[in-house]
Amino acid sequence: MGGFPDPRPGHETGSDAGGRPASRAFRQQLNKVYRWYTGSFFAFVVALAILEQLGVSREWIGFIFLLATIGLYAGIGIMSRTTDATEYYVAGRRVPAVYNGMATGADWMSAASFIGMAGTLYLTGYSGLAFIMGWTGGYCLVALLLAPYLRKFGQFTIPDFLGERYGGNMPRFIGIFAAILCSFTYVVAQIYGVGLITSRLTGVAFELGVFLGLGGILVCSFLGGMRAVTWTQVAQYIILIVAYLIPVVWLSVKQTQVPVPQLIYGYQLEKVTAKEKELTHDPKELEVREIFRKRSEELAAKLVDPGAALAADKAAAEAYLSALREAQAPSGEISAAEKAVSALPRDEASARRIWTAAKANADTKARPLNGMPAHATQFAGDPDGNAGERQLFDESRRNFLALVFCLMIGTAALPHILMRYYTVPSVKEARQSVTWSLFFIFLLYVTAPALAVLVKFEVFHVLIGTPIDQLPAWVASWNKVDPTLMSITDVNRDGILQLNEMSIGGDIIVLATAEIGGLPYVISGLVAAGGLAAALSTADGLLLTIANALSHDLYYKMIDPNASTARRVTISKVLLLMVALAAAYVAAQKPADILFLVSAAFSFAAAAFFPALVLGIFWKRATGIAASVGMVAGLGVTFYYMVMTHPWLRGVFGVTTPVELWWGIQPISAGVFGVPVGAAVIVLLSLVTPAPGRKVQQLVEHVRYPNLRGP
Repeated sequence: MGGFPDPRPGHETGSDAGGRPASRAFRQQLNKVYRWYTGSFFAFVVALAILEQLGVSREWIGFIFLLATIGLYAGIGIMSRTTDATEYYVAGRRVPAVYNGMATGADWMSAASFIGMAGTLYLTGYSGLAFIMGWTGGYCLVALLLAPYLRKFGQFTIPDFLGERYGGNMPRFIGIFAAILCSFTYVVAQIYGVGLITSRLTGVAFELGVFLGLGGILVCSFLGGMRAVTWTQVAQYIILIVAYLIPVVWLSVKQTQVPVPQLIYGYQLEKVTAKEKELTHDPKELEVREIFRKRSEELAAKLVDPGAALAADKAAAEAYLSALREAQAPSGEISAAEKAVSALPRDEASARRIWTAAKANADTKARPLNGMPAHATQFAGDPDGNAGERQLFDESRRNFLALVFCLMIGTAALPHILMRYYTVPSVKEARQSVTWSLFFIFLLYVTAPALAVLVKFEVFHVLIGTPIDQLPAWVASWNKVDPTLMSITDVNRDGILQLNEMSIGGDIIVLATAEIGGLPYVISGLVAAGGLAAALSTADGLLLTIANALSHDLYYKMIDPNASTARRVTISKVLLLMVALAAAYVAAQKPADILFLVSAAFSFAAAAFFPALVLGIFWKRATGIAASVGMVAGLGVTFYYMVMTHPWLRGVFGVTTPVELWWGIQPISAGVFGVPVGAAVIVLLSLVTPAPGRKVQQLVEHVRYPNLRGP
């Protein structure tokens, strides 16, 4: 295995043929390998910093970061290649707890966590803490309710557990479908993040960046399965946590002279709050908001009869163009008029869609603080205000709690996370690895709120009020990557940037932090490499989950039980390639923002798996038919609510009826309806169907009592 210790049975650095835990020598060799790796990585970053000072261009630094990191992951994947089924599916069940915790942290630190978390907190303030509370709380549920018990059952995958616990192929098949649905939704978000980062690092088009990054994803999971993914994810965690911490520590020192942002950002939040009040009543900001309010009214008038409004706009634009040509106006004016004509919507349907989106944007920008809530405000509305404000407050609070619930339950049920606890040597180490996972995840999650506040302080105090022709270069460079992520329009033509004249997407807050703080570009490259590591590590685990569900659970367990080990692994690799290409194609279409895709995956996992898993472990009376119907019911309710309420899904399925939210709950939290429905169906049907056989009931009792010693 090259520089990495070989954990296969019979090797002196691994466990013995009887399957006992990995030896101390194996752990010591791992420690040595990753110490050398970490030191070499720091030396690599220092060398690039020196090259930057010597005049190497940003484009070359970006390419070097991209090629070096993907090459590194590819090297680990090649050294970890295997055709052994136990190694391919569960890394030989010999991963030490601390390294499994680190790999789980990387598997968990998706593009949403690394890229989107601080951006969400920047845009939504206090309400964004629902993500941190939900995701962190979910790991407590994993430790208490699932990880050690699933490890003692000893299967390879979650559908495998469902098939063994509930008997028959129906629970297994539904588990396969649900695992593919939530994992595919999740992996599309990761590949979207890969495309975003790759295009920023190299300057290539977003769509090309998606497929360039796909190579880095495939080379690990394709060659060595869980074995390669595990050791790659440990390496990726080291990169991503270093990349995340350096810029925020720098911002903290720059603003407060204290290098511990997690402890000091409360003082900066006070200054941000004071600046928010100032910007809310600033005359120039009021002027900009009034312009957008009038623009919204004009668009509303057009939407009354889009066909007639479009015809009038076309006639006016064409008449203006003809007048310019007759007057032999300068070519620049004529060219601009021609572009204005071509930019008009093609037909009434396009006009309605474009103008509706433009009106929504104008409505947002007509509000104070560019539509953002005050950062320290707990919930929207006012519990002591009028009826509308009280209703808004209640709905905001309900959505906060619903989102925390969905993220907690979804975290505890995600197949690609639960699979990680099949890789440890024992039930005891399964518990320990959950603790390590929480620690490694905590390092990033406790930093994200500080990062959001420090960046907002920088934007409010440095960027806002700057002459537009003197804005830093990163503004134009991000606008080039994607105008929806960063754009500035001087609507009042005063040449000064006002807050409501700037549109900034949450997905770039972390990636642009180094540039916002004035750090050398090599640190920006490091942050992008960290984001790439986060997206690749999660994508590897998700693709492996999908491929294993199809090859192990569907093909081997249901279609051809006599298939050889080599054939099963080969089929898994082929399926992994097909799924990866399909996910890359969907991601290239930019179907929805990263956060919604990720949250949808959590709701799907929560509704489909959590009731069946927990009841299957703790209630021996739960039956197979009840679990099957319960999973379908929970998933069905969740999916139906999303389709009926989310704009993108409504467009995909052609839903035209008015949106009706149940109790004001947003579609991002659809699982809050699916989970109780699924649990109730399983309980009620189990009570009226024949109890499971004695063998299954004894298995459940063995797993739960008297203590959790396992294989």
